[in-house]
Amino acid sequence: MSANHYENFPVASFLLPRRLRQAVLNIYRFARSADDIADEGDASNAERLQALQTYRDGLNACATTSAERPAALHPALDAIFIPLGQTIVDHQLPLQPFEDLLSAFEQDIVQKRYVDQAALDHYCTRSANPVGRLMLHLYGSIAQDTLAWSDAICTALQRLNFLQDVAIDWQKDRIYLPQQALERFGVTEQTIANAELNVAWKALMQEQVTACRALLHFGQPLGRRLPGRIGLELRLIVQGGLRILEKIEHVDFDVFHRRPTLGALDWALMLARALRT
Repeated sequence: MSANHYENFPVASFLLPRRLRQAVLNIYRFARSADDIADEGDASNAERLQALQTYRDGLNACATTSAERPAALHPALDAIFIPLGQTIVDHQLPLQPFEDLLSAFEQDIVQKRYVDQAALDHYCTRSANPVGRLMLHLYGSIAQDTLAWSDAICTALQRLNFLQDVAIDWQKDRIYLPQQALERFGVTEQTIANAELNVAWKALMQEQVTACRALLHFGQPLGRRLPGRIGLELRLIVQGGLRILEKIEHVDFDVFHRRPTLGALDWALMLARALRT
């Protein structure tokens, strides 16, 4: 949704209740900085993996030390893990979602292609879905149906981001589209490299957009289940995803030269739609 921030966090966090804002910020800081280790700068793969291992050590410190203060790792990391540890304790958050995020970031370093949609969706269960699950823990709304709705929304937003960032990911030698789907539609890596807007590319993208839209519609009941401002937040997130999909279609799937983003008019439209649903 945003090119400059960790895409799977709430996009309208000013709607969050004040009591949860610091907790969300602490989780965001962890996820954003860990994601940057995998994606930013010119470190070697070995250096990136070692840095993420330090983050695993930080998580272990959060789990094994007192509620007052996790074990110190490094002054720069204390600013991340001391408040994160307190948030984990205060809200009784499970560590598995954090570990899943680190696993996905590590995978980004070593895996650049995905054979089929199942493999890509498995990646999404660790790169995106943990954020939604952590939010549900903060909201106190853990149930079988809310987890399923949240997972659908988060997977959709992750897949949507892949569609927005085809050109950006190509520059990093990454393709987050299933290889089987590319072959089925007759889209080659050269098609992506050359930014070819041929019939095959558009058919592939239409299938991907349709699948993302179906996931967002499936997850929509979560925005009605959660009360008050939190529910509105979720409805805005869903409407934001749906709006981006509309914009991808409006540019005739030319995500190579016209990466769809949200402007002020889009936010007004999204708010109107969120209040209506």
